Amino acid sequence: MSGVAPIENSHIAFAGELADAARRLLAEFAGDPLAVDVKPDRSLVTQMDMMIETRLREMIAARFPDHGIIGEEQDWDRAGAHAVWVLDPIDGTAAFIAGMPVYGTLIALAIDGVPRLGIIDIPAIDARWIGAEGRPTTRNGETVRVRPCPDLSRSILTNSNQDYLSAAERPVLERLRRVTGNRVYGGASLNYGLLATGRTDIAIDGGQKVFDFAPFRPIVEGAGGIVTDWEGKPLSLESGGSVLAAGDADRHREVLDIIAEVFSDTQQETLAG
Repeated sequence: MSGVAPIENSHIAFAGELADAARRLLAEFAGDPLAVDVKPDRSLVTQMDMMIETRLREMIAARFPDHGIIGEEQDWDRAGAHAVWVLDPIDGTAAFIAGMPVYGTLIALAIDGVPRLGIIDIPAIDARWIGAEGRPTTRNGETVRVRPCPDLSRSILTNSNQDYLSAAERPVLERLRRVTGNRVYGGASLNYGLLATGRTDIAIDGGQKVFDFAPFRPIVEGAGGIVTDWEGKPLSLESGGSVLAAGDADRHREVLDIIAEVFSDTQQETLAG
């Protein structure tokens, strides 16, 4: 962003320290029985989620006491601050409980409401993506890059969880099922790391919260891709729950057109009915 100071090396290093701390806790208590609760929105939370977020908050408060914190499991603190850390201690909690190795920790640093530093850390496969505005995205220290996709019919599309889509959003996924080459479901944030690495082409999700998607913008953009909401607006702390990422800008525009067409058709059917 023009006129904005670059992300500092100290912030990138500290974000890595946060991810390391989350990994250590996951490893230390991996064999313990899981205490699982159901939140009011029927999503799951474990004692591990709470433990990790508490530890990360303590670290942030000690290092950057003037920074805000948005976390999934605890009250937000100074969410309107100039610099705000966004935390999802265990993204993919259901997968974590089930023992499926797609869960991870999401960490982002937003400056003036825009996520400019992000980490996707998937410890079960020892994979960590780091994206920082103005720098190339890395996976385990190696630069990664999205791949071109000349034809939507040959693309690989991912979706984290169809259940998160609203009734109005589900026809979009149904249409994309018909026009894409292959679909993979259930990868949570790993989907966006794989897209940034050039393994997949399109990632689409709905019903997300800010801590679910905040790291995706710097990670996908730093790999040469594009990530927006379903209206094509860049992701920010004010974004709604829809996310669309693509490695190829032309395919991103094509999917945006499909989304607009589906919503238009649905609206016309409602009026006609």
